[in-house]
Order: sequence, then C-alpha cells, then structure tokens
Amino acid sequence: MALIVQKYGGTSVGSVERIQAVAGRVYKTVQAGNSLVVVVSAMGKTTDGLVKLANEISPNPNRREMDMLLSTGEQVTIALLSMALQELGQPAISMTGAQVGIVTEAEHSRARILHIETTRLTRHINAGKVVVVAGFQGTSNAGEMEITTLGRGGSDTSAVAIAAALGASFCEIYTDVPGILTTDPRLVAEAQLIDAITCNEMLELASLGAKVLHPRAVEIARNYGVPLVVRSSWTDAPGTWVTSAQPQGRSLINLEIARPVDAVEFDTNQAKVALLRVPDKPGVAARLFGEISRQKVDVDLIIQSIHEGNSNDIAFTVTTPILKRAEAVAAAIAPALRNPSNPKSDEAEVMLEHNIAKVSIAGAGMIGRPGVAAKMFATLAEAGVNIQMISTSEVKVSCVVNAAECDRAVLALRTAFEIEAGEQGSRGAGESVCIDSPLPLCPSAPVPNSPPVRGVALDLNQARLAIRQLPDRPGMAAKLFGLLAQHNISVDMIIQSQRCRVIDGVPRRDIAFTVSRIDGENAKEMLTQVAAELGWGEVVLDSAIAKVSIVGAGMVGQPGVAAKMFEALAQHQINIQMIATSEIKISCVVAQEEGVKALQAIHAAFGLAGSEKVVVPA
Repeated sequence: MALIVQKYGGTSVGSVERIQAVAGRVYKTVQAGNSLVVVVSAMGKTTDGLVKLANEISPNPNRREMDMLLSTGEQVTIALLSMALQELGQPAISMTGAQVGIVTEAEHSRARILHIETTRLTRHINAGKVVVVAGFQGTSNAGEMEITTLGRGGSDTSAVAIAAALGASFCEIYTDVPGILTTDPRLVAEAQLIDAITCNEMLELASLGAKVLHPRAVEIARNYGVPLVVRSSWTDAPGTWVTSAQPQGRSLINLEIARPVDAVEFDTNQAKVALLRVPDKPGVAARLFGEISRQKVDVDLIIQSIHEGNSNDIAFTVTTPILKRAEAVAAAIAPALRNPSNPKSDEAEVMLEHNIAKVSIAGAGMIGRPGVAAKMFATLAEAGVNIQMISTSEVKVSCVVNAAECDRAVLALRTAFEIEAGEQGSRGAGESVCIDSPLPLCPSAPVPNSPPVRGVALDLNQARLAIRQLPDRPGMAAKLFGLLAQHNISVDMIIQSQRCRVIDGVPRRDIAFTVSRIDGENAKEMLTQVAAELGWGEVVLDSAIAKVSIVGAGMVGQPGVAAKMFEALAQHQINIQMIATSEIKISCVVAQEEGVKALQAIHAAFGLAGSEKVVVPA
C-alpha cells in the first residue's frame, strides 16, 4: 500500500519489553500491506552513559573517538529490534548508517547529510524485509569511511532524510507524547494536542526548544515535501500532521547543505513609529499595543530594545495607509507614559519615519548556520545600505532600510545568495514580493479553523549580549555578526536600538542579541577583545534571561495578538526586557526566574489548555 519510514526514540526502545512492543506495532503495519524502514535511537539513557564513561577517561575526549563510541548505542537497538521482528515471523535486517549509505560531511559530532545511497536499502525493501536503521550516524565520503554522528536530534534527521531519499509516502516520528502540543506538558499539564501544523510553525516551535522534533528534521521535510506525522509510542492516537509544500525537483545531492536561502522578498509600503525613552516597567507594552489593537491598527514588526537607565525604546512598522492612525495612537498614549512630576520631559517621544522598506531573505536552510545573517548584513554593507531595524526567525531575516535603497539592496542580496531574477511583479499596495523562489516555500497560511496562536514555547538556555555605542554606519552589523559566525556562534534575536547618540561626531546606537548560554562567555570575551580597535563601547553579558514566544500563522492580520501576550505578562507583573517579532512569531525576553510563570500566563491567556492532562512516561 505505502512505503513508510518510522522513527522510535530512546524512550520508546528503552527496555526489552518496549522493543517487543515496537516490533508488534511494526509487524501490524507490515501486515496491513505496507513496506517499512524503521529508524531507531539508542536505548533509554545509553548515550548519556557512554558520554559519562568517556568523561571518566578524558575531560576533553577526541571528537572522532566520541563518534566511534556513541555510534555503538544505536547498533545495540537495531540488532535487538531485528531479532524481535524475526521472532514474530517478519523478515528484517539491521543496518548501521554506513551500511545504509548515509554519506555525511567529514565533521565529527555535528555532521550534515550530503546524500543517501539507496540501492542496498531498496533491494532489501523489495525483498519484503523490514530494514531497521541506526539513526544519528553516517559515514564521511572522504574515502576513509570515517564514522560520523549528526548531533542532537540526529535520529529524527536520519529518518526524514531517508524518507526524502526513498520518496516515502510519509514519515512517522514516534515519541513519548501524543504529538505536537501547545506547550511543554512538563510545565503545563493541560497542554493540548495540535491536530495539524504548518512546517513553518513547526520550525519555529522546534527551534524554540519544543523537543518533540528537531529543527533539522523539519527543515528536510519542508525542503523535500515529506509528509510528517508525530505520534505516541504508547497509543494508536492519530497524532499531529506537519504539513509541507510540494517541492519542484530539489536535488537530493548535498541534501542538508544546499543553499540556505530560497527567496528574496521586499515591501516598500511601510512606515515606522517609535516611542523613545518609555519607562522600563511591566505594563507599558500592554498599554501601547492594547490601544493599537482597539483602534484596529495592524502592526508588522515590533522591536523593544534593551533598557538604558530606567527606560527603553519600542518601535513598530505599519503599512503606509494606516500610518496616521498609528501615529495618533502613539501620540495619545505617550503623555500617560511620562513621569507625572515632569510631564513636559523628553520621555515617551514619538518618532515617525516614512520612506522605509522591509527587505528579507527566506529559506529553511538557515537553521543553525551562523553565517547566513552575517552574509546578508555584509552584502547590504557592501552595497552601501544602512540597516535601521532587524527581525529574525528560523526561516527569515528581515531588515528595515531606506526605501530609496530598496532596489539596490534586493539586487545585491539576489546576487549574493544566487537567486535568479524572474517576474518581480508590482511594488507597493502592501505586497511583499518574492523574487523567483525556485522552491515554493511551505505556506504560512494557518491550518483551517485554527486559532491565531498554535503554541507557546520557553527557552531557558539563552544569554543576552549587548554592545553599547556601536557606530551607526553600513558594515557594523556585518562586522559584528561576521565575527560571531567565524567562531561558529549562532545568534537568535537581534535588536538594534532606535535611540541614536552623537559621540565625538559619530552617530551611535546600541545593539543586543541572544545566543546559546554555553556560547555567552566565549562570545563576550571575543567581542571585548575587538571592541576597542573597532571603536565599539562596552560589551555586556546577561545569562539570567528567559525567552518566551508565541507561534501561529493565524496571527497575521490580527492586531490584538501581541497586545494579549503583553497584557498577560503585565497582569503577572512580569517586565518585558526585549521584544522581537516575525510574521508568525512574537518573542519576549524576561528575567530567568519568571520564565515558567510567563509561559503559563500566556498559555492560559490564549485559552490553549485542554480538558485532559498529558502524562509523559518516565
């Protein structure tokens, strides 16, 4: 009937009894007339145990030897599951990543898949066997047959890549929860199952720390149109379907390292409203965007920069036709945000800017590649285009620039990322024009009848770096993020302050960004070393932060979504330190100790809880 790839995680195969249960499920699927490839992880905590053994031998073990060691975990599982299937009378064969033909980069511990030689795999499938494959591993193509591992989430990546290479009907990811949930059930027991979700929404949630699916697996599914479903290993419930667009002949060579950017987009019908020096306290964003929502003003990008003293800046973009309404709202609320003892101060000053454009690069291949954003910034700098605002997500990086520089920016980006020119269409009318995308991007349109917010995620593993008084001229962002990329440090949120100070005749702004906490100290040390010679100010690190985000394609064109999120935080007296948005995501940085409370407050505010509690097996 169908060719199916199934993947079972470590918990699902954590004991002999669970392996036998998986064998029963696989046997039942084959008896229904399907052909099957099964990808498995190491049993339970096997990988953790192997890492512990290595650390007892060496505090800094060689990465090649670690790959040799860690790859043995899956080898145990595949042999046992094949035996279990054979005991049921089902022909099966176990195969390591090397035997399957998973060819990777020669990068130990974090290799990306180049291609999969499917000849041997197909031969066994055609012979009626279930092929049980060791996930998380492959072999380099350097001629020396080096064993490599794919890094965290590698078994998910192996399964979806095999499904893409075989042209499988679909790929099933079996895990210890019923599917994709509205949030982490360990933090909100009433988290609700999502029936279907777009791949763009799933990419955002996966990258925000939703551990059910690894972003690299979702990226492959999106790029190759692999239908993906996440299901519970313990029940027959339907799970969650991750929907993706149909690709147009994307090559299976360089499967995970194909070009990261699929499209260049722009929108010239934008204007910016900024409130400078608003009080740094809970409720300010809620008040502003609550009134914006009541006036039916639809906002595109929102950024709130890091505080300076007791204030910070909030800026947002709107389409040109509704600028006057947005300006009126900001001007009306500004006096209420000022210090009552000095109402004529320069606090909460409203600043407007016409003649701006939003230029974006889009593509699922940007995940975990520090150099992509840096390349965009460098390209704009070389074209003499200054960046006024930055917004980042897993599938898009957007920059606000002067409208007069839009054509130059688009042409430069198209050349840099090798996007061929095609029908450019008309500009204006509020349209975001995609220039000749060779691959139809996974639609961001919400699943029918879905709420505007699909899920809430919390990331407690980030740190924030801020560089004070960065010269405000083309090339500064390129230099900064190029340095981080050279040190393989991935950046998440990027916020550029709207306040500009002239010091010694040079206009300067602050810039802040978040990185993985484990990279925080190294990034600070590296940037501090170069700050003086580049004319930058102080480099400040804060590791006691949390990032809470909402994701949903349905929030597009819904003015009240951001306001509801900010109001939920304000009601619990949670101060927002930074805000960044994309079309389908709103993220707020809060104090680390308030992260869980923030997630729970936002999840409740959007009514995402179900009537049943989700119990995650030990």
